[in-house]
This record gives sequence, structure tokens and C-alpha cells, in this order.
Amino acid sequence: MVLVWLTLLVPAFGGDNNIDRGDLTLPNQTQLPQPNYKIQAGMDGEIYPVFANYGSLQKQSERTFGAVSVTVSNPGDSFLRQRVAVKIVGWSDEEIQIAELAPGGAHTYLFAPVFLPRFYKNHEIVAATVKVSVTDMSGHSVYENTVPVRIRSAEDMYWGSDFKYAPFIASWVTPHDLQLETVLARAVNYVPDHRLPGYEDWKSAEQQELETYREAKAIFLALKGMGLAYVNSYTTLGGHRDLSERVRMPRVSLGQSSANCIDAAVMYASLFENLGMEATVVIVPGHAYAGVRVAAGSNRFLFIDVALTGRATFEAAVASAQRGLARYQPSAVTRVVIQQARDAGIYPMP
Repeated sequence: MVLVWLTLLVPAFGGDNNIDRGDLTLPNQTQLPQPNYKIQAGMDGEIYPVFANYGSLQKQSERTFGAVSVTVSNPGDSFLRQRVAVKIVGWSDEEIQIAELAPGGAHTYLFAPVFLPRFYKNHEIVAATVKVSVTDMSGHSVYENTVPVRIRSAEDMYWGSDFKYAPFIASWVTPHDLQLETVLARAVNYVPDHRLPGYEDWKSAEQQELETYREAKAIFLALKGMGLAYVNSYTTLGGHRDLSERVRMPRVSLGQSSANCIDAAVMYASLFENLGMEATVVIVPGHAYAGVRVAAGSNRFLFIDVALTGRATFEAAVASAQRGLARYQPSAVTRVVIQQARDAGIYPMP
């Protein structure tokens, strides 16, 4: 299987606006070279909440992703120092950075302002405006512009070519959601000792593997008892329709008692992570599975065809996952270990 490592994170894409300042030159007055500004908003002009959340959680000095980027060029012969402010009007706070450029220099500043709660409650593509304002260090305005952008639904996941951005599916893994606690409270009724301890270091590898199997089965049966049904809802609107899809948050799937394979996979991963167990989401062409490491430090995972929840036995779901994964070459299997995504700074969306 191909273990996905997050080595190249998303840059800010699309929506260029090259600026023609159009300054007037008075007679007998020499026109001094003026700074130039280039704005790129979103990914091909669309902002995905999953990426915006990731960027806003990074330290500004360590940022590798921006919801908006502003490239400042200094064609003059003196040092440039300016205050650049970016805001998605009605959707985010304003973020400010100081541009400092030597003569002839240029630099791209990545902006990932903190977004308002409504941003993560939006479930349809909507139009918005990026506002960029630049002042000198005395507070005098030297440049201002707006750029149209589209806000994608908070449920829209952009996979990219060859599932390049698959690690970001960990943003849908929400272990501390209260509705998941309800599932676990039901699951304890399906184990003999009414315990879901996760990994216990005093157990042998064989004992822990058996315990992991029992706990996974208990979760499967609890979800079945809650009436979870398979509904294949994945359509998104906007660009990248071949590379993006709708993924429901676990709380939404539980509230609607429905989930497709990727919805259910992030739900199971959330439940396993809640118990302190190492979860994985495995993606193959047209399907997704959930998995859990059978014991701390083990190289073995228990995989489940979660789309069969409520439609088959747990044993049949495990066997189906084994058969399904065996059909593909390792290069066709994308495996996201949630803990590795966390280590890369990918956390649950609000």
C-alpha cells in the first residue's frame, strides 16, 4: 500500500490580478518606479474551508499555504516597507503582514485569516469578495483592490490529481464530537465487560489484537443499531468536479442516519481516534475503507468495508475489505494514517 506523507502542502492558487496603477505624470516631473501587486485568491478562484482552516492554524512565519496570496514587487532603488491587509469581506477577520523588500526585490506573502463561524456552517457555493489594502508605515493608503472569489461548502473535499491532498481528509475526523460519545456509550453494550479501553500496554500483541477486533465490532453493531444506512450523496458544485466531492461530517451522518463509504470511513476513524487508537482511511478507485491498527506499534491493521454497516455482519464487512484491497496494486491504494496527518498539522475543522 502507498503510505501518504504530507510533504507538499497546498499553495494559494488562481484568480490573478496584475495591477496597472495608472499614475499620472506631471509635466517635467520624473515618474518614480512604483511597487506592483499581484493577488491570487483561493484555488482557481475558489476557497475550500478545509485548506483555509489548515492555513489559519499555521504560524505566519512557517506558513506553507494561503487562502489568499499577495506578491509585492519593488522596482525602485530604495528599501520598501509597507503594511498589507487582507480580508474576505463578511467571512473572515483581517490579517495584516508587513512587506519588507530590498530594491529590485519581490516576495509572495501568504494570508490565511481566521474565518468566522458561518464559514464552517456554509453548505453551498457562494460568491464573496477579497479586499486587499496597502498602506505605508505612516498609515497613508498606497493601494487598494478587491477580487471576486467563491466560497466552497464546508463539506467539499478537494482530492487533487492522484489524491495528492488526501491527508486533508483527516479534517473530517472529529474524535471529540459529542454525538460520537453517544455511539461509544451504545457500543459498550456489545462487549462482555462493558469496556472500550483502546490499547492496553499490559496485553500481549495477540490479546490486544483480539480486543481491537471486539471493540471494532461493538462500534459496528452500535451504528447498525442506530439505523445508519448507506446513501451515496457526494455531488459538489463549482470547479474541480472530477477532483472533489461532498464528505459529510460524522455528526451530520449520525443526524441523518445515512452515510456513503467516505462519510462512514471518517466516522469510524473518529471513533477509533476517540479511544486513542490509530485509525486510517484507505481510498481505492471508487471506494473507501476504514482501518485501525490492531495494537500499538504493530504493522497490522484491521480493515472494514464500512459501507456494509447495517447491511451485513461485521465478519462480512471485514472479509469484504480484505477482498476489495487485494484487488488493487499498491500504487492504486491511498492510505491516510490519521496520526501522521495530525503530526503534519491537519486538525479537525470547527
